Amino acid sequence: MISNSAVQRDINHVLHGFVELSRHREQGAKVITGGKGVFIYDEAGTPYLEGIAGMWCTAFGFGEPELVEAATRQLNILPYYHTLAYKTVTPAIELAEQLAARMPMKNARIYFGLSGSEANDFTVKMLCYYNNVLGRPLKKKIISRLGGYHGATMVAASMTGIPAMHRDFDVPLPGFLHVSEPNYFKNGLPGESEAAFADRLIAEIAALIEVEGPETIAGFIAEPIMGAGGVIIPPEGYYKKLVPLLRQHDIAFIADEVITGFLRTGNFWGCETMGFVPDTLSSAKGLTSAYQPLSAVGISEEIYEGLVLGSQKGGYFGHGATYSGHPVGCAVALKVLDLIERRDMAGHVARVSKVFLARLEKLGELPYVAQTRGRGLMGAVEFKFDPTTKAGFEPVGSFARRIVAIAEERHHLIIRPLPGGDICAFSPPLIISEAEVNEMFDRFERALADACDELTAPVPMGATA
Repeated sequence: MISNSAVQRDINHVLHGFVELSRHREQGAKVITGGKGVFIYDEAGTPYLEGIAGMWCTAFGFGEPELVEAATRQLNILPYYHTLAYKTVTPAIELAEQLAARMPMKNARIYFGLSGSEANDFTVKMLCYYNNVLGRPLKKKIISRLGGYHGATMVAASMTGIPAMHRDFDVPLPGFLHVSEPNYFKNGLPGESEAAFADRLIAEIAALIEVEGPETIAGFIAEPIMGAGGVIIPPEGYYKKLVPLLRQHDIAFIADEVITGFLRTGNFWGCETMGFVPDTLSSAKGLTSAYQPLSAVGISEEIYEGLVLGSQKGGYFGHGATYSGHPVGCAVALKVLDLIERRDMAGHVARVSKVFLARLEKLGELPYVAQTRGRGLMGAVEFKFDPTTKAGFEPVGSFARRIVAIAEERHHLIIRPLPGGDICAFSPPLIISEAEVNEMFDRFERALADACDELTAPVPMGATA
């Protein structure tokens, strides 16, 4: 490897996430130098169809001139100011107004951060404050679900239910509880209907609340549809029964819409797709199409009034962040909302998702495919060595990782393997066309065929129950 190449300089100085670090040190990373629409380009100018929108986030693809212009314009007007100590900026005001009008909760207040992790972390912090103000110092525990992903900070990682995100990091912290993943394909019992499965999940949550004591539990966090955990869609009736249970015990429902917000599931919010109203809502990613780091937390009027009461008692609300309400990020987000309306992105997603979901479902006819699942423009395909018995590949995840590698190396398609099994995820930019959706799945099918051919080698990959 050339010592002064970008790849080698990256190896020498950049610490990467979600890689095996010694392997990265040996082989390096692909250097991405450009992007246009649903394609990205490497150093050699090779175009790759981006089937996962970066990290579920570039809703308007790459190189959208109106988003670039919005950032540039705001940089020229006011590149930075804060929203602390009785100061504010116009883009933050306007964005909060527009987001509050779109929130499922009435009279929501908006707090800005930089990432989804930060949004979820700040939400827990505010719930702790809220319960202390109301004289409920024990009401601090958070329930989340196995398989859920809620971020990388110590608190967000504690809510995350993916073991690889916990290992050797000393998380979960005390007070973070996990219940079963609402995955009927994986966790349904023999002969158990989806309705019965949903009842069992709710009974598990109710039992945990009883054992821990409802006076100790502040919140329940859930992605309306689980993203990194495998695009898991909870069974019918799950949320309909969950919400009254949480209300009964005055437990805040935290909707993690970092992936599912801004039309990803077909509706503006994933909670609309799944039919429930939360107490708080965390958003990021699609908020700016990832052109600027920005997140937003919507909190109910009731929780907001508790924060007001606490600030009156304490002299001020002792929370803030340097970049909260950053004017450039807010300006870009305002342009995203404008483009969503002006270009009728809801109508576009409705049309294109029909092709997307049809092609996703058709993958079920191919070898080793055990299940496909999706809503809107997010989907996943799960593989088993024997789909009938659900016997898996060994080691777990190896087949999906091979498909992803082949797709990138031979067919110039970027998709993601997901933890928890042999699962490949799709979440293309929302601007993708019907023709590009077909091209994406054509490339994927060729990659799958290549991976299947490798399984015919004299010593095939083994199966494990």
